[in-house]
Amino acid sequence: MRLKSILVSTTALLCLAGAAHAQQADPARLNEYTRVLASDEFEGRGVATPGEQKTVDYVVSRFQALGLEPGGPDGQWVQVARLSRTQQSGPATITATVNGQVRTLERGPQVLVASDRPVDRITLTDVPVVFAGYGVDAAEKGWDDFKDVDVRGKIILVIVNDPDFGAPEGHPVAGRFDGNAMTFYGRWTYKFQEAARQGAAGVLVIHDTPGAGYGWSVLEGSSTAPDFDIVRTNWEAERVPAQGWIQGDVAAALIGDAGLDYAVLREQARTPEFRPVELPGVTMSMNFGQTHANIESRNILARIPGSEHPEETVLYGAHWDAYGRATPQNGDDIYNGAVDNATGVAALIELAHLFKEGTPPERSVVFAAWTAEEAGLLGAEYYAANPVWPLETTVANINMDSFLPGTEISPEIVVIGAGKSETDRWVERRATEQGRRLIPDPAPQAGGFYRSDHFPLARMGVPALFAAAGFTGHNAPSRDYVQNRYHKPSDEWTPDWVMDAAAVDVNLLYAVGRDLADSREWPRWNAGAEFEAAREVSADRRR
Repeated sequence: MRLKSILVSTTALLCLAGAAHAQQADPARLNEYTRVLASDEFEGRGVATPGEQKTVDYVVSRFQALGLEPGGPDGQWVQVARLSRTQQSGPATITATVNGQVRTLERGPQVLVASDRPVDRITLTDVPVVFAGYGVDAAEKGWDDFKDVDVRGKIILVIVNDPDFGAPEGHPVAGRFDGNAMTFYGRWTYKFQEAARQGAAGVLVIHDTPGAGYGWSVLEGSSTAPDFDIVRTNWEAERVPAQGWIQGDVAAALIGDAGLDYAVLREQARTPEFRPVELPGVTMSMNFGQTHANIESRNILARIPGSEHPEETVLYGAHWDAYGRATPQNGDDIYNGAVDNATGVAALIELAHLFKEGTPPERSVVFAAWTAEEAGLLGAEYYAANPVWPLETTVANINMDSFLPGTEISPEIVVIGAGKSETDRWVERRATEQGRRLIPDPAPQAGGFYRSDHFPLARMGVPALFAAAGFTGHNAPSRDYVQNRYHKPSDEWTPDWVMDAAAVDVNLLYAVGRDLADSREWPRWNAGAEFEAAREVSADRRR
């Protein structure tokens, strides 16, 4: 579908909708915001680096210039998020001993280990190793990979993704979770948390590209960047000493040397009867240093108060952080994060521009640029735990994470988490008027719904819309980006960039947000969605 036809149809749509919907995103402005945020001057927008200050200053200056109000606590432009930062320091020694024979595992190519605990050194010596299936304990699914097996003080190996990922049709486990659509149980973040709840000394997620949704190089490239977490009151209960990833073939070899067959164990792990298997004669040792500090980072918040219902909020969000300076690739150590997610922040600023150009929205609209998404959605998690604007009166959260440059406008709108909430119909109506249709996530195995900043708020019940994402491989430019630039220094802005197609997507999200802001409706989670109960609690409070 040609750009001109899309723009014409969108213009007609917005004009018919009235003056409040007549605004149009400017591709040149979007491109300029992206260029600035993705420039080397911002040093990859690393959390708690000079790049953070430059990012905050720039985004706040744009909101101020547009005449928005500060949206943070006590009339501030920012919400301070208190985080813990750890980072590799010096070499790491990682060994596996099998029946007395010591094998050294190389940090980087074979295994990646780190720790969120605020300590100078992690030392594990001759720790037993247990294969724990998918590392899932989900009572509502009738699934417990741990049973009554005690894994306290041991290192557990767990498979990435869910037990039913890739299961053939007719297999007993097929559809037990969400099929090939990764649930939260399939995410590494969940597996790390569950390992801590089980009292393990360490956890290594067994990597394979289909199951993870990305190659090993994506993990290795960002592994030297700092790790962040929310400051916790009981680190021993909430985080294991050592956590990370192990290459699939390395794990298979280790299990094979113990006299077991990894393929057989994987198949056994797909049954609810599975019990953890300790690898006979196998122990692992780890010794690595790190630096640690409590730091403060910032969520940027701006607001347009509602003319009729200012206590009700439509929330737009996009994360401002990338990876800062990390492992060099081809001599470049700046992870500029142009697509992911300078484009999302550019869209956030442009949306603020569109709302200020139009008539005041009836409900308030808040524009949030989150910190520390790449470290585990921490800025949004901090806000969800410490909301500035009450979550029970937050109508919906529209999330923006990655727009691709170019002029090619896909006739399809990718909806991450399609079918979970009524926000689908809000975007479907406007997409249809653009001559486009909605499709579900074409890469559900990547668990995109659980990997972006709407998720911490969704867990608290706020309906989420995550549409028009650029990293899902739904067309050739998207596939090229995922394979060659995602989370790499090559995710850079170049002078040949144009943001014509992204502007059309911003127009769509503006129309949806404007509809929500001028409505008296409250979108709900669909029946059976995992967040439905939390929203019902919010609805009771609202009433």
